Amino acid sequence: MDLYYIEQQFVLGAYPALTQVSVPDASSQDYIPTLVYKARAFLALNDPDSALALIPEDTDNVALRAVSAFANGEEGLEALRDLCVEVEGEESTWEIEMVQVLAAIAFMRAGEVEEAVETLSGAERAGAETRAILSQIYMSLSRPSVAQKILTSALKASPDSLVLQQAEAVLSLVTAAQSEPYSPAISFYTEQLANPSVSSAALLVGRGVARIMRGELSAARSDLEEAESILTRAQSRPGMGEVLAAMTVAAGLGSGKRGEADELWSRLCSEHPSHPMVVDLFAKAELFDSCAAKFQLPPRAVASA
Repeated sequence: MDLYYIEQQFVLGAYPALTQVSVPDASSQDYIPTLVYKARAFLALNDPDSALALIPEDTDNVALRAVSAFANGEEGLEALRDLCVEVEGEESTWEIEMVQVLAAIAFMRAGEVEEAVETLSGAERAGAETRAILSQIYMSLSRPSVAQKILTSALKASPDSLVLQQAEAVLSLVTAAQSEPYSPAISFYTEQLANPSVSSAALLVGRGVARIMRGELSAARSDLEEAESILTRAQSRPGMGEVLAAMTVAAGLGSGKRGEADELWSRLCSEHPSHPMVVDLFAKAELFDSCAAKFQLPPRAVASA
């Protein structure tokens, strides 16, 4: 498969298909990028062992070493820091960008937000994925204006970049600053879903979420049910959490039976207990119970004669 289509599959979230891609001969110029994207697809599917199995143990390539460190979770953070120091000051290459991108994502997952931003601090001169990731970090920090500034500058330099277009679509879900709210996101997802070479549940979930936010609940549920079907056929558990979370919201907002939303929520809690929505709600419930336990009823007022 051509490297352009491999990158496209990765950006659009077609991870199960990407794990089946054949890796070219080690002498090919596409060998390293294909290996990296295939390994990252396994990582996205929460299968670090398969990702590690792809990486040659004696490799000197910094991108492959970064993938290996990332696959080791928190134990690999120090190795990623060392790699960032190793490539610091060198002329930017695709491999160096992969080191910085993977390190920043790992730092964000570990809660080291400032370190993630510092890792990508040269984004003005960096590649498209670096700037897309940096914009998403600022979105997570509730700074959409900074994210927009980064993307506007990046898209001027690379208007056809798919990863930047995707980041812009996600940003439109945050800002909704259009005469037709969320239309950039829906347009992007609809255009990509029309591509016959890509089968991605992530695109359907993205469009489903945009439709929920526009109140188009029936169309949203249709997208989400199709996404669930794709993941079920692929026997892919990762990604199902996002589907169930969005389906729970759509069912809760709709005019259907309340029991359906409760059933979906129960599935999300039992099958994906670490999903951010589940973790956040249970943390709030625990805080409420703690506060309620400390609350003392004041003495009953007695009217005086």
